Amino acid sequence: MNARVACLCFILGAAGLVAPVRPDATDPTPVRLPAGATEAFAPMRDGVRLAANVYLPAGPGPWPVILSRTPYLKDGKPSKQNPNPGDSLAQQAKRYTDAGYVFVLQDVRGKGRSEGFYSAFLNDFEDGYDSVEWAAKQPWCNGNIGITGGSALGITGNAAAIAAPPHLKAAFVVVAPSDLLRNTYMGGVLKEKDTLDWLKGRGEPAEELNQIHRRVVDDVFWNRTAMSEHRRYIHIPIYNVGGWYDIFSDGSIANFEYLQNQGAKGARGNQKLLMEPIGHGALSGDLAYPGYEARNFDRAQELRWFDYWLKGVANGIMDEPPVSYFMMAGARKGAPSPKNRMLTSANWPPAHREVRYYLTAERTLAPQPPADKDAKVSYRFDPAKPVPTVGGANLTFQRGPMDQRAIPAREDYLRFQTPVLTRDVAIAGPVIVELYAATDGRDTDFMAKLVDVYPDGYEALVLDAPIRARFRHGRMADDMKLMTPNAPEELVIDLWSTAITFEAGHRIALHISSSNSPRFEVNPNTGETPGMSQLPPRVATNSVYLDEGHPSALVLPVVYPSDQK
Repeated sequence: MNARVACLCFILGAAGLVAPVRPDATDPTPVRLPAGATEAFAPMRDGVRLAANVYLPAGPGPWPVILSRTPYLKDGKPSKQNPNPGDSLAQQAKRYTDAGYVFVLQDVRGKGRSEGFYSAFLNDFEDGYDSVEWAAKQPWCNGNIGITGGSALGITGNAAAIAAPPHLKAAFVVVAPSDLLRNTYMGGVLKEKDTLDWLKGRGEPAEELNQIHRRVVDDVFWNRTAMSEHRRYIHIPIYNVGGWYDIFSDGSIANFEYLQNQGAKGARGNQKLLMEPIGHGALSGDLAYPGYEARNFDRAQELRWFDYWLKGVANGIMDEPPVSYFMMAGARKGAPSPKNRMLTSANWPPAHREVRYYLTAERTLAPQPPADKDAKVSYRFDPAKPVPTVGGANLTFQRGPMDQRAIPAREDYLRFQTPVLTRDVAIAGPVIVELYAATDGRDTDFMAKLVDVYPDGYEALVLDAPIRARFRHGRMADDMKLMTPNAPEELVIDLWSTAITFEAGHRIALHISSSNSPRFEVNPNTGETPGMSQLPPRVATNSVYLDEGHPSALVLPVVYPSDQK
């Protein structure tokens, strides 16, 4: 198992009605195909054959094709919860065939019925190219092919687009990353439960886990298949769909931004971005965003997208703004605010003004820079007693805008907040924290959370992210620099992007700590190389500076939507 797949366990509800048993040409074990599927094998350039289920529309062909390449088995995998996994696969295929498309669902190399050795995403450039061109030669294909999928299937879709097969005309990619290093080690801190615990649960040996720790710097290992390194080769339109609480939210945005504004001919200016109030799975907590229980919006957009690019249907989709994003607002279950709505923009981020809210010694957030000559808050951070995780952009456990009141008052958890807002404050775009901080050792972590505090006290998590002090200057090996004990330095925490209206009557809050476990690995505060620690963890005294020379601040992208009242 390769470390890069640790956070890619997105389970597409896969599988359809069971059809008659058909034998595999290379495996005597019978296979039960989903209803309506015919199995076909595509030869790759090295002779390996990849198995696919092909679903044809009614009537005479040929037709345009929509391809999806999955590591999660084209025939589904029965379980106690889902004994007939083919049901949902058949329904998935029917959406496309009813719309006049051939749907091809293919097992990637080494998975399911496909031959070869599975090595996550390493073969998907070549295999994606060859699979598209194989489909183009089939009698049921008219030469126009699109590729679709979410998470791991989105990664294989992006890989095919990078390989640039001549017959690939468009893609629809849901929740896929741009840079796995950035996602696996946010701010240089390992996402522990979604990475290590996931691998441990699959029997990975200790040496593999240690290698993950040691791979924290930017190097060729991470960039071999990184979208951020190779997207300049894409020349097709891609519709990216992301979620504000998704583990890959930054990837959906970053891929759109690059391709739309800097992409190659055919890609530049032809991209779409849709950001929804969703996670990599159902949201936890007491908030629910209206209209997103069934997620019908992006499914309708998918067919419109392919109708335009594969069939030439003049449906107006390219006359609409390139960016659609959900502006979140108050959303307690059963009482959502009408200010939850979909907005559009000509680009991402929308036009905005950076507004700083400065941290004060009184634990407030103030619009004026501090005038104090000497002010700081210090606390003891004990790695043996980390702050517990409550929500966030998680994969394998509770996620989303959960109530941070579950974290009781404690010395190492600092809450800063504005007075009650007298007017709405709407933001859309990247959020950062400019933190001036120090530690009494050589290395430590600082964590930041953006929180929407409701009138009844509910502390809804909006964004959270860490920074490891040694990576404050960057992630390349030469960028690493340990701290000078007790010397304050600026550490910029990238919280990624969001869109939310902090409504009048609410408060804007920023929570600062040095741990968030098990979401993030706990820093032992020893200053040793990650994954090579020999010393016992130590208690660190960490300080956040709040004075005139060290103006720690929350930086928000304030917008003024035309429909805002």
